Amino acid sequence: MDNKLQIKVCGMKDTDNIKALLDLEPDYIGFIFYTKSKRYMNNPNITDLDFKNSKKTGVFVNEKVSEILLIAQKYQLDVIQLHGSETPQICKEIRNNGYKVIKVFSVDNNFDFTTCKPYYDVSDWFLFDTKGELHGGNGIAFNWEKLNEYNIDKNFFLSGGISKEHIQKIKALDNPNLISIDINSQFENKNGLKNIQQLKTFFYEIRN
Repeated sequence: MDNKLQIKVCGMKDTDNIKALLDLEPDYIGFIFYTKSKRYMNNPNITDLDFKNSKKTGVFVNEKVSEILLIAQKYQLDVIQLHGSETPQICKEIRNNGYKVIKVFSVDNNFDFTTCKPYYDVSDWFLFDTKGELHGGNGIAFNWEKLNEYNIDKNFFLSGGISKEHIQKIKALDNPNLISIDINSQFENKNGLKNIQQLKTFFYEIRN
């Protein structure tokens, strides 16, 4: 496994918690703009923070493009993550407005990776999460052996219930298209509030 594996921390909302996370220099910080989420972001004060090289990523679920673009401008987002049943045309429209796009796919043992192909030219990365009751944040991992069936030359993020117990398994993954680990619920003291010490340990273990 390449030791340059990136880390995305998703579901942030508290200003002080975000400040503490920024000291760890994550590659991406995810903010969930989905009102039904327990980690719904409604804190415009974050625009006053210095994100340096951490890319601000907005997570949306079946939202109108016009609303996505309004929020992206308000929060000065770098990346748009689409976590619903958005069409390739929606991805293309968002990209044409200057944003990087992550298209999410919910994976179970029956998932067919050919589903991703229409999104190849209209997204920058794919993200594979566990199929569950919620649009993300289900807190469980899917069977990563399923990734052996992935034969599309497009880089992807791996998500779904990742915890510190997965570190050695992550390092053992041998997939050249895996570029980033996306973590969330397994590092929380409560919804939207991350345990910075646990994250610090995880970052160190992944990056060294």
